[in-house]
Amino acid sequence: MLRRTALAATALVAATALALTACSGESAPAPTATGTPDPDASVAIRLVLEPGNLDIRKTAGAALDQILVDNIYQGLVSRTPEQEIVPALASDFSVSADGLTYTFTLREGVTFHDGSELTPADVVWSLETRQESDDWSDSARLANVESVEADGQTITLTLSAPDSTLLWNLTGRAGIILKKGDKVDYNTAENGTGPFILDSWRQGDSITFVRNEEYWGDSAGVAEVVFDYIPDNQAALNAALAGEVDVLTGFDANLKDQIEATGDYALVLGESTDKGVLAFNQSEGSPLADQRVRQAIRQSIDHQAFVDALASGQTLYGPIPSLDPGYEDLADVAPYDPDTARTLLAEAGAEDLELTLTIPSFYSTTIPQILVSDLNEVGITLTVESVDFSTWLNDVYVNQDYDLSFVLHTEARDFENWANPDYYFTYDSAEVQDLYAQAVASTSESQAATLLERAARIVSEDAAADWLYNGASVLAVGTNVAGMPSVNVNERLNLAELTKSDG
Repeated sequence: MLRRTALAATALVAATALALTACSGESAPAPTATGTPDPDASVAIRLVLEPGNLDIRKTAGAALDQILVDNIYQGLVSRTPEQEIVPALASDFSVSADGLTYTFTLREGVTFHDGSELTPADVVWSLETRQESDDWSDSARLANVESVEADGQTITLTLSAPDSTLLWNLTGRAGIILKKGDKVDYNTAENGTGPFILDSWRQGDSITFVRNEEYWGDSAGVAEVVFDYIPDNQAALNAALAGEVDVLTGFDANLKDQIEATGDYALVLGESTDKGVLAFNQSEGSPLADQRVRQAIRQSIDHQAFVDALASGQTLYGPIPSLDPGYEDLADVAPYDPDTARTLLAEAGAEDLELTLTIPSFYSTTIPQILVSDLNEVGITLTVESVDFSTWLNDVYVNQDYDLSFVLHTEARDFENWANPDYYFTYDSAEVQDLYAQAVASTSESQAATLLERAARIVSEDAAADWLYNGASVLAVGTNVAGMPSVNVNERLNLAELTKSDG
């Protein structure tokens, strides 16, 4: 959960995702808690990557979306973990047959956390502000919105052209509704409409939310949620066994026996849109500008090895995961075949190739170890450069100064990145861009999905990147905890239904 400086929101959502997850073909259900839910309970949740600040308007990063969207901030619509779009601050909504008019009925009686009333003017201001934002990802996601108008509690969005992605985009950052003219320091404070309120932030340690007692919807099931930032899995396991945390996200499925030994926790595997992307810098002059070299790298990699090493998951050979529209199993495009890889390298005159892999340091060493071994088998020497995330952002994401790079992209429905030649992937296909534009302009969901499927196959056949695995949500959940999300938790973590029993 990476477009030029303005790309940061979309990119970072993907980039700061957790490392030790791989998508499972089957989801293990969360345990059913026994005992009576305690409305005064506090639940401690282990997370991996802490945000640098809390300003979701201007700062990219999955670490922000994961905890702030749904819990603190809301839009007119939201999405379920299963990717269904549902009403939020709007009680209902409709779309005209021609796809040019979106009508929302704003709920009455909604207040911000500072006690002020949510008004239609706040909605109009929020959406117009995002349209004018310097952040490319927000402004682009609302680019087809010609006007936002309010008439009483009715909010009308008029489009210049149909946009099949608009409702989805409104469930994310681009659709967040804030107080018009608010003077809040969003770096360290907030003023949302969600079921939780920010209580404290101990930087380097934890962030605490408390229940919003004036919430317009059903009250949260617990009084307090504490997000404990513990990057190391063994340290997280030790904290759980010491009774210091109730839920572990971003967990290592290889530790299943240890976490379940006492009977106090159960390992939970959920589906996700996490995509382990091995990016190829295809800029002019790079050996990776040759499609044969990129294809050779893809066919030298044993994708199943990542799934096996992570003790969960499924392979992925294209840019669209199974939860997203347009998914197709593309294993036929790049089957594991070191002999073919060697032949392709020879045809390209790229024997004894030397490349560098730039990877954020918070990822598991398992990933580069497998890559180094597999590429070495076909004559490619891979040097691993493990860097802090800020360095990765500057060198790879912004300046596109890299050979190969690995990041787990968590964001759902982010195919747009493959249709953007300025993105750090450096992939430029007029045909893919045209197909994506057609998909966006379609008023038929099935037609849009078909167009995306065609575009995704082209991206894979062009060896625009390699997709090492489709990441899973891997959690360890206390047996006295219920209502914990298990799908796509690296991207969004809606905790409104979370409960903790007293027994």
